[in-house]
Amino acid sequence: MSALISFVGVLTSAKPISGQTAVIVGSRAPGRPWLDLSWQIFAVVTALVPVALVAHLFARGGESLRAIGFDLRDRWRDLGRGTAVAACIGGAGLLFYIAAHASGVNLTVDPSQLPDYWWRIPILVAVSAQNAILEEVIVLGYLNHRLDQLGWSVRSATAASALLRGSYHLYQGLGGFAGNVIMGVIFTYLYRRWGRIMPFVVAHTLMDTTALIGATYLLGKVSWLPS
Repeated sequence: MSALISFVGVLTSAKPISGQTAVIVGSRAPGRPWLDLSWQIFAVVTALVPVALVAHLFARGGESLRAIGFDLRDRWRDLGRGTAVAACIGGAGLLFYIAAHASGVNLTVDPSQLPDYWWRIPILVAVSAQNAILEEVIVLGYLNHRLDQLGWSVRSATAASALLRGSYHLYQGLGGFAGNVIMGVIFTYLYRRWGRIMPFVVAHTLMDTTALIGATYLLGKVSWLPS
């Protein structure tokens, strides 16, 4: 809902969409590094509470997170698959973002506005992992698992998962929505083939880490990256 409200705000602004900025990770206490760090850690930990709820719901039904492949049983294959997915989807996603921004349907995404403290990079990595675990466990694994149990068709469940993923990226603009819907369809297809969430947690973590840290050092310094 917050992404939708944000998108309405973008559409009703006097500025063009591409002239507005979406900040992914910003300071929570400017000028107060230790307080800022405390808030950053608190935000990462509390954002994972829904994952704990999913684990509880699985346990109530006599299952566990292993039902969706969220474990370390096949860690090396998961790492290899996740790295390959990140390389393919991440590269294509960057090109899609640049094209969407150039066409005027996407905001300028500023992944990180954290001040240059010693904890900046660790926090960006932690935020990347948190986003990956939260989204892939709930939107990819749990949602598809439950919709299958409810008798939904593969096509309907895939559409629901992909559209949900796209909807909460609307704050980035129509490009962010469309790109994440496409990614959601690809992730769901591969998840059903592999039967495990971990490759996508790995892939998502790598993509977000690359985007957050890369933008920190490249934004405003290279001509091809919108800023």
